[in-house]
Amino acid sequence: MLDVIREQAFRELRAALPAANLAAATRCATRLHADLPHREQLDRNLVLVAYGGGKDSGYMLAFVRAVQLILFRVHGSTFRLRVVTNRHAGMPRAVMENIDRAYRALRLPDEPGCELLLVDGDEVTPFDVDSPQRERVVRGNRLDILMAGHRTAGDGRPTFCNACNFSVANSFALAASYGEGADLIVTGDSQQEQRQYSLWIGRLARQLTRTGQVKGTNGIGRVLSQVDNIASAYFSDINGSDVAERRVHSEVPERLRFFTIYSDTDYAAGDHMEFLTGFLGFQFDDLAFSFTESDCGNPALMAHLRGLKCERVYQRRYEEGMAEYVTFALDLMRRKDFPPELVQHIRKRYEGPDAMQRMRQAADEYALETFGLTEEQLVCMVSAPFGGKGAGLDEFLRREHPTLAANDIHRLLADDSTDTDGLVRDLERISGLELDRLRVLYRSTDRDVIDLVLYGDPHKADIPTRHTPDGPVVIEQISGR
Repeated sequence: MLDVIREQAFRELRAALPAANLAAATRCATRLHADLPHREQLDRNLVLVAYGGGKDSGYMLAFVRAVQLILFRVHGSTFRLRVVTNRHAGMPRAVMENIDRAYRALRLPDEPGCELLLVDGDEVTPFDVDSPQRERVVRGNRLDILMAGHRTAGDGRPTFCNACNFSVANSFALAASYGEGADLIVTGDSQQEQRQYSLWIGRLARQLTRTGQVKGTNGIGRVLSQVDNIASAYFSDINGSDVAERRVHSEVPERLRFFTIYSDTDYAAGDHMEFLTGFLGFQFDDLAFSFTESDCGNPALMAHLRGLKCERVYQRRYEEGMAEYVTFALDLMRRKDFPPELVQHIRKRYEGPDAMQRMRQAADEYALETFGLTEEQLVCMVSAPFGGKGAGLDEFLRREHPTLAANDIHRLLADDSTDTDGLVRDLERISGLELDRLRVLYRSTDRDVIDLVLYGDPHKADIPTRHTPDGPVVIEQISGR
């Protein structure tokens, strides 16, 4: 029965993949076979692939599935395949459905040689398209967004991506060590890129954690241990606590190695649109497909925050701020070699007399439904009134909440006062944060840790803008996805 399933899966995949890609998969199969620790008993080997539900990782999964099936046809046996999806609150239902369709197209649920996992925080379960979001993950994501967003006035990358990147690294470690553990992790990065990442992580770990111990002798384990040290320093600085809940696991099998398919295939979406949307059933949902991301709704919120910042902080029109972000993000899409039709698809979404307001409403609904955040709380975040001992508090209250007294808030956040006429309740409603978190923000005086993490990140640019309606043009750095 297993032979029949694999033969049928191969015939279907062969018919859908271009001949050049199938030839590349055949070459890759030879290389991967040579790297497996159990070449005489192929089914003892476990290969791990991460699939976040996006277009590029979807193609990579299909390519590795082809390699698995080719080895079976050649040797009568093949490696076992483990696929892991790391889920965060910003991953809409549409992404889970894309993943489910891809799995079924590749016939992965039909055979015991394929294991499909879902990671929610530190919880590992079999993938289930109907599995609900975990409340503790949503709460953690919400807190990370608010605390980083207040420190950076809602700048896209640190607000949404830093904590998520640590979560992704943690999911790799959990999946690699799950059960009997994996032998290889497949990556699309070149060996040079892997070395550059490793050097960057090591340098950042030394800058942030001068006394942090590095565990393990395995190369991947040591890198994950360094990432764990970075995460501890980052969350200690951002949140003031909750470090234990945001650790990055580093105890992976000593035998674990990376295997790159970089030299075998180019999985740019523009070259594989028909395969993605036809065979894999990929759908570019309006919520899940936001700018450079096809598996996350958060970039739409990044644009929304820029619009709110222009409207409420710079006292300009919301549409101007949104347009600034859209221009930045479309240029980022082009730099990342997105197909012109996808760039055009996003551009049209923000064009027209009512487009910006329609997207504003959609972003507000997404923020409320996904993270429980109101527009009032988002405005508070981009205003960043509490950091640096309330350096921006007076101006924020003048614009947004003139009935509140700045002196009372200063005393409350400096630990010198108890609640005054429901002031804590008001601040929690306005900011979305509890008093202890507001006091962490109040004590923060710089963003050195955030800047170190953001240093060298390519997802940023200097843009011309105005900080007042009639003010001079100034250059401001923004980041996003």
